[in-house]
Amino acid sequence: MKLSVMQENLARGMSVVSRAVSSRSTLPVLANVLLRTEDAGLKLTATNLEIGITCWIPGRIDSEGATTIPARLLTDLVSALPSSERVDLELVGTDTLHIRAGRFATHVKGIDAEEFPTIQTAGERPTTRISQKQLRRALSETTFAAASDEARPILTGVLAKFEGDRLTLAAADNYRIAVRSIDILDPVEAVSVVIPARSLHELERVLADTDDPVELVLAQARNQVLFHLEGIDIVSRLIDGQFPNYQQVLPATHATTVELDREELLRAVRPAALIASSSANIVKLQIGGEGAGITVTAAAEVGDYTGEVEATVEGDPTTIAFNARYLNDVLTNVTADRFALELNGPLSPGVFRPLGDAAYVHVVMPVRTTS
Repeated sequence: MKLSVMQENLARGMSVVSRAVSSRSTLPVLANVLLRTEDAGLKLTATNLEIGITCWIPGRIDSEGATTIPARLLTDLVSALPSSERVDLELVGTDTLHIRAGRFATHVKGIDAEEFPTIQTAGERPTTRISQKQLRRALSETTFAAASDEARPILTGVLAKFEGDRLTLAAADNYRIAVRSIDILDPVEAVSVVIPARSLHELERVLADTDDPVELVLAQARNQVLFHLEGIDIVSRLIDGQFPNYQQVLPATHATTVELDREELLRAVRPAALIASSSANIVKLQIGGEGAGITVTAAAEVGDYTGEVEATVEGDPTTIAFNARYLNDVLTNVTADRFALELNGPLSPGVFRPLGDAAYVHVVMPVRTTS
């Protein structure tokens, strides 16, 4: 293997694939990145066996070949080079990569490419295509609500429900649910899969703010899903199991509706969260009553806080307490200008809906307090 690439292209490619590198595997080769010449360029691949990321970068190929190199070391070495430098890569023997750029030269020991797991790449007909901009927004508004605790593995994933020309994404832990529906470009038969939230976080990182489509290949026989966009493939395993019926938790009625400005409530919640963080992380919202808007309060041994938020309240006055982090998450990740907050008293879930957007809903469970 002998080829030349530009430093900025190699650095960009390594930043994309290195997110899939395994840091705790018992297989040493999973700490490496696979370098393989392909299609008049260099193909970089990394995997931790849950997610695999492949990135193609342009280059001049003098001879074909492949090897694997420690991903972290290669990333650091490439980052240390000038951005406009040409990087020459040559495989010496079976497992040593010679790297030269200007007056810089090094040899790095690797592992034979034959030991690297086979990773699926695009080649099958896409199951459907989705606007990158729409999918990126949908992921940002849902994946943060997935559980990080492995106690219930199914909740560490995001339900992807395909039906006709719609895709519905749903994420939940034991305290909240986020649901977003978007259009897809190619209608499909009804099918539901659960994709690890970690994989979707990595997909979100590489999606662009464009209407150009990302292709999705659903390979249920291999229990995998593949996303393909220009120069990048991300393949992820699917999570086996039955995702909870989140629709049963969505309240059908409400006694109080509050229309509010998202930024204004967020500004009131952030200082409350600072006070609450030293105690049980509880923030209270007093809805209606004398102030007719929202009063945000927090109290702990370090002090207390009160903030007022203008809002339009319809229905019964009420007080409800939430975990400050869950409030901050929905107000930060869902960027609608205004929300409707629907309530049924202090012990029922709070429902956040962007005004004028029926395709998104976020449910947060309340916290029981002594008062």
